[in-house]
Amino acid sequence: MPQTEEAISHARAAEVPIVVALNKSDLPGVNFDKVLQDLATHNLLPSEWGGDVEVIRTSAITGAGIDSLLETLLATAELYELKSRFDGPATGICLEAEQESDRGVIAKVMVQQGTLNVGDIVVCGGSYGRVKAMYDTLSSNMRHETAGPSMPVNITGLDHAPAAGDRFYVLEDIAQAREIAETRAERRRQRSLSGITTKVSLEEFQQRLESGTLRTQDKVTLNLIIRADTRGSIEAIRKELSKLSHPEIDIRILQATVGGVSVADIMLAQASEAVIIAFNVVPDDAARNQADERQVEIRRYDIIYKVADDIKATLEGKLKPTETTVDTGTAMVLKTFSVSRTGTIAGCRVMRGTIERDSRIRVIRENRVIGEYGIESLRREKDDVKEVRQGMECGIKLQNFNDVKEADTLEAFKIEHVARTL
Repeated sequence: MPQTEEAISHARAAEVPIVVALNKSDLPGVNFDKVLQDLATHNLLPSEWGGDVEVIRTSAITGAGIDSLLETLLATAELYELKSRFDGPATGICLEAEQESDRGVIAKVMVQQGTLNVGDIVVCGGSYGRVKAMYDTLSSNMRHETAGPSMPVNITGLDHAPAAGDRFYVLEDIAQAREIAETRAERRRQRSLSGITTKVSLEEFQQRLESGTLRTQDKVTLNLIIRADTRGSIEAIRKELSKLSHPEIDIRILQATVGGVSVADIMLAQASEAVIIAFNVVPDDAARNQADERQVEIRRYDIIYKVADDIKATLEGKLKPTETTVDTGTAMVLKTFSVSRTGTIAGCRVMRGTIERDSRIRVIRENRVIGEYGIESLRREKDDVKEVRQGMECGIKLQNFNDVKEADTLEAFKIEHVARTL
């Protein structure tokens, strides 16, 4: 999970013992030693390696190791005398959130202190509301009236889906909860929208790249608005997009929320020329009509890796291609001819390679490059030609340069652009 390292650091700072459940241990070919080594790199030394971190191998499919995990958790809690209060307003953390069409926002929360009751006023991150109902996390039809410490429940009643990892608190005043939630939401919005960006959508970026309008800054930014079915999907998409890094490009996520694409998303996308990523959700009829009218691009996905692959392909097109200089030939100036209304023509013999009509020429005099110029005309005898090969003689007229002299060396070269990848 993206927040694993942060959670580890917080736990270490609070001196909370850590128990690791190593899931999917039933899969064939699992390299347990590599997992233990990765834990050790985060200062989590497994007990079987002489450390103090218990690692329990489990399987959510077969149920293997679950009893051992529960016994270890109970023994650890008793050893460290870990207790929580049951009385007073509840506090805890949001584990996941999603939005359903019939029940609205459903947030899976874990109570850490106090007791959560149906009817309590809750503020969680930038969302707030009154708990309308609480459901068991394993049986969606089983309701609860209260939830104590260490009890996970699904709650309804929040105005929108909070982020995974947001802490929740119970307040007495709904107006105070609304004010706190709106302040937090505004702060997040300011952070996400801060900075100057180069705005571009996926479909038209190639045209802008070719016309040069993307090169107004050394770094270009792709603006995205993410709409997904759950907060977990959003976190997974964020994690995959964070892997697409390069000094010349930047992905700016303007907004990432749970639920279908709305008219507000279309308005924001138009204002910022952002692309809307819809993961396992669809736009409503009003949003679809607005998107067609305002020519806002909505890309729908059901596989996270497909999102990353499409964005990667787009960003690879944004990278400035590498310029490579390729020498194609060299000619020696044997004699010069001054022609009225035309300028100086260099009579040359090609000493090496080929002189091509679309090449650029370095004029070398006494081992010094005195300038680079394009070829205005290339002739062999009286005919215009596209190229002249080694050993042949030709006449060359350079663009905007008439100071060519006998014994000058004309070195032909081309600049090739090689596309780069992330």
